[in-house]
Amino acid sequence: MASRDHADEQRFLDEYNPQDYLSPLVTVDVAIFTLIEGRLHVLLVQRANHPERGRWALPGGFIDAGQDQALSAAAARKLRQKTGVTAPYLEQVCTVGDNARDPRGWSVTVLYMALMAHAPTAAFVDSVADTRWWPLADAMAHDLAFDHRQLLAAARQRLSGKTAYTVLPVHTLDTPFTLTQLQQAFEEVLGAPLEKKSFRRRILSADILDEVGEAPPPGGRGRPAALFRPKAGLEDHAFVRVVGEGK
Repeated sequence: MASRDHADEQRFLDEYNPQDYLSPLVTVDVAIFTLIEGRLHVLLVQRANHPERGRWALPGGFIDAGQDQALSAAAARKLRQKTGVTAPYLEQVCTVGDNARDPRGWSVTVLYMALMAHAPTAAFVDSVADTRWWPLADAMAHDLAFDHRQLLAAARQRLSGKTAYTVLPVHTLDTPFTLTQLQQAFEEVLGAPLEKKSFRRRILSADILDEVGEAPPPGGRGRPAALFRPKAGLEDHAFVRVVGEGK
């Protein structure tokens, strides 16, 4: 009986034609964040083609079933193609879709959030007219293409929420870094000051950083600051209490 069911299923699959059914457009979009001079920025591209030509948008594009083995692979590929950027951290945020968000038809997009230390963007592909790091507040106030302002808001909310119990901001820093630089990154992402002693105790007791040397004090005065690098597996660490909560 099992072999007969298998043969029937194989016959069904051989005769199945996905083009017999209307399918939505399926894309990925990436909100990638960094710190520039201590301020949170997001990378936007200016569209060179219709629809929404000339408007700024999150980098992204259509999934290629022939080469993308997974959604995350599609997100990394589109980010690299359209901006020249390769992000060390990439996380799926949400999926949205309806018949109104894209004038080309019923559309579904999978939103990703990425973090990286600041780097200049590289050459663009034909579908991008320009690419630029924007201060996040400016990007959020801009009239972005499609529904990308709402997507950016969703990614920003995820970033803030997850920073409260993980060490996500570490990915916005060049290594090695000082604990002061790490705390400043946390404060910028959270939008709130953190108590210095409590923050350092929380980070050091988690055993997620390797001390790799010392930075000379500014102007040659004062004590040198310890330098750190992230340990492997740092992304999997979660604090028991919210960062900035308690002592």
